[in-house]
Amino acid sequence: MSAEAIEERLAGVPVYALSNGEKFVLVSGTNTGKNLGLFCFSEADAETLLKHMKSVDPSMSSGSQVVAVALSKIFQLDVDGVALRLMPEASQIRNALMERKNAGISDESFAGVPVFQSKSLILRSQNKRYRPVFFRKEDLEKSLSRASNDQKQFNPSLRRGDIQVAVLEDIIQGMKDSSVSTWDDVVFIPPGFDVSTDPSRQY
Repeated sequence: MSAEAIEERLAGVPVYALSNGEKFVLVSGTNTGKNLGLFCFSEADAETLLKHMKSVDPSMSSGSQVVAVALSKIFQLDVDGVALRLMPEASQIRNALMERKNAGISDESFAGVPVFQSKSLILRSQNKRYRPVFFRKEDLEKSLSRASNDQKQFNPSLRRGDIQVAVLEDIIQGMKDSSVSTWDDVVFIPPGFDVSTDPSRQY
């Protein structure tokens, strides 16, 4: 996929950064000496980070605040000497580890930003099929439940083991790799949103 097509898929997903009005606030790595640009998927996490930084460094200006940025912009950033880090919600890391455990994979940690999908949930638009990928497991479960209600029948998709966990960074790398087309049909659903499979309420 082209960089523009990938950015278009990511444009509707907000992440939250610390800003002093003119630029992003960077965190210095104590061991590495590198500067980190941190981007949180939860506004509350970003607010907590800001409070912590102000308590550690009282010289941080009172103008420092949390700002929302489109995820697509993060992948456009290329700043010398700055490592960009996406900070997933802790609850979603726990969800990802639990789903992997249910699938028979015992991991103690999760590298990257977890995203959730289900083979049972497909969106159709203009004769094309899309796989919705969620940043929160709860949003996927809500969408599966809504799909079940839309179909007016019990949806077997809600059985254990039907939710798959992937890594956001791996999906984006797969989209960039022209020899791999397995992620071309993915649409990213922002945190807090669910989707409908009912054509009259199409997302």
